[in-house]
Formats: sequence, structure tokens, C-alpha cells
Amino acid sequence: MKNTLIAAAVAALLASCASAPQRNDRLDQARTEVQTLSADPLAQQAAAKDLESARSRLQEADTALAQNKPASEVDHLAYLAQRHAETGEARVREAQARQEVARSEEQRNSVLLEARSHEADAANAKLIATQAALAALQAKQTDRGMVVTLGDVLFDTAQSTLRPGADLTLDRLATYMKSNQQARVVIEGHTDSRGSDEYNDALSERRADAVATALIRRGVSADSVKAVGRGKAYPVATNDTPEGRQQNRRVEIVFSDASGRFVQSDLNQPMRR
Repeated sequence: MKNTLIAAAVAALLASCASAPQRNDRLDQARTEVQTLSADPLAQQAAAKDLESARSRLQEADTALAQNKPASEVDHLAYLAQRHAETGEARVREAQARQEVARSEEQRNSVLLEARSHEADAANAKLIATQAALAALQAKQTDRGMVVTLGDVLFDTAQSTLRPGADLTLDRLATYMKSNQQARVVIEGHTDSRGSDEYNDALSERRADAVATALIRRGVSADSVKAVGRGKAYPVATNDTPEGRQQNRRVEIVFSDASGRFVQSDLNQPMRR
């Protein structure tokens, strides 16, 4: 009886040892790697094949261990499972890096788009302001470009000194020029036909120079202003009536385009006063 009890106890102990789960350190490491990969949200998208292979090798390693296969076989299968998992994790990191680059590029494009929008708004606002300034000066589009005409009332008869009444127009001109740094102007003095050519040439040049000097004193760059005396050579009305002669006594301001070029080729000379 005693021997029977001892035999039963030994059998139970052996059965208990047989049913206890076996452990393998490499297999445990592989299982941890596979679980880490499986938990990553990008695993199925970026490393689906690697994850599938890792799971398959891990299952084969578990089976080999349960069937008491040689430890070398279990270790090999666990090694393969771990390598597939590590490869999958590397692919996931690459995908994360690409996503980060894409997000950065998207943010950069958004910033550039916003900056261009601000630039366009600023350019549009400047254009509107420029058009408004030219409208206030009663500028007219001609075959020579945009032209502002200052009448004879800005000067005393046969004089080249500007009257105080010219200040508002000159202030507007100076404001426009300082707001459009690339713009240039040619200031042309004109007279009626009374008097000699020499007299009219000199008077027209002095009047043009007076306007140019007034603009420079208001902060306009001297490099963007040129004064020219045209004398009586370019009338816009008849010189046979007082009204016509008054129209011919004038100062014309010819504007360049936004890049500083004039429509009339002979005006595109260095601005030397």
C-alpha cells in the first residue's frame, strides 16, 4: 500500500512537470517584439507582410516548444519572428518619417500661400492707392504714357516761381513718387508762341526745373526726376486766342511705367538735371 502511494505521488509530480509551460528566453523576446509591432497603428498599413511573417514564425516557435522540439529549432524560429518584427518596426518608422515630412511640407505650403495672399492683397491695395493718387492729379493716359498737366496758373506771368496754390498738387505728386520707388517722371515745360525761341526755351526750362526742385524738396529722389524745357514747339491749342495761349503755357509730367520705363523712347535717358 505504501509503495502504491509513493508511486502515485511520483506520477502526479511528473505529470505536473510535464504540464507546466516551458520557457525560452529568445522566444519571449520575439513575442515582445511582435506584440510591439502589432500595437502600432501604422503596422497594417506600412508593414503588413512583416507582421504576418512575424506572427507565423512566432506561432511555429510556440508549437515547436510545446512539442518539445530541440531548443535550437525553437531558437531559430523565434529569431526569425523577432527579425521580421524588427524589420516591420523599421518600415513603420520610415512611414512615420514620411508622414512628418508631408505634414511639414503641407505647413510650409500653407505659410507660403498665406504669404502670397498677403502680398497679393498688399499689391492690390497699392495699385488701388496709386490709381486713386493719379485720379486725384487728373492724370490722363496718352500715347506717351500717363501724363499730368499743370496749368499756367501755377506761375505768375512770364515767371518761373511757383505760386502757393501749387502746393497741394506738388504734395500729391511727391506722395505718389515716394510710394512708387521704381517710378520716374520727366517734367516738361511748355510756352505759348509769344517771344523768341531763345526766351521761350529758357522760360520753359526754368518752370520745369522749379517743379522738379519742389518735388525733390518734398523727399522725391533726384535720380527719378528729369526737367526738360520744350519751349513753344509743342502747342496743344491755337496761339491765336488768349484761351489757346493759356492752354499752351503748361508743365506736363510724364510718368514711366512701374519698372521705370517710358513709352516714348527718347525719355529713357539717364535722369540728369
